[in-house]
Amino acid sequence: MTEDRLRAEIVARCRELDARGLNRGASGNLSARWGEVMLITPSAVAYDDLRPEMIARMPLGDETGAWEGPLKPSSEWRFHRDILRARPDVGAVVHTHAAYSTILAIARRPIPAIHYMIAAFGGPVIPCCDYARYGTAELSAAILRALGAMNGCLMANHGMLTVGPDLTRATWLAFELEALAHQYWHVLQIGGGHVLPDAEIAEVGRDFAGYGVQARKAD
Repeated sequence: MTEDRLRAEIVARCRELDARGLNRGASGNLSARWGEVMLITPSAVAYDDLRPEMIARMPLGDETGAWEGPLKPSSEWRFHRDILRARPDVGAVVHTHAAYSTILAIARRPIPAIHYMIAAFGGPVIPCCDYARYGTAELSAAILRALGAMNGCLMANHGMLTVGPDLTRATWLAFELEALAHQYWHVLQIGGGHVLPDAEIAEVGRDFAGYGVQARKAD
């Protein structure tokens, strides 16, 4: 994929998240790996106004936060960069303030295995990271600790994030995470539900290797 096509896809995914209610206005942010560079949405731009040329370009190996582009990158660039550095399997990061995920993040409630779809995230519990102020190194470290090898987590008093080999998979997982959060919140309203055992989720996980929206094949 060319850089221009990847920029266009970032814009398309932003608008998809907006259209389906996972983000509003300029909240949330997306990034994608392009070689040794990270492409990331700019700060404080509503997705309706976003254009491919506005996407910021940041070298993954840089420690100073240097960027190229007409607009400065999202204030959350640090955890995007640090995830892409720490996880060579990750090609894209999606962060949203989706309503039900954020409710559970405010309550600091990890999501247990109330549905087998949790296996798509790589384990039996979707964790919630510790709170730290947005944009800080402390938040980045908290996310990395909580995320581990998982494909998604909640961010205390903030929102949620998902990761995938590309934007196709990471965006699909964002929708699945919000669906699980929606289900869990409603289950809590009726006093709780049954949680599937870890062994069941591990078995489903083995079947899920090729399940769901998959990463796009290389052009």
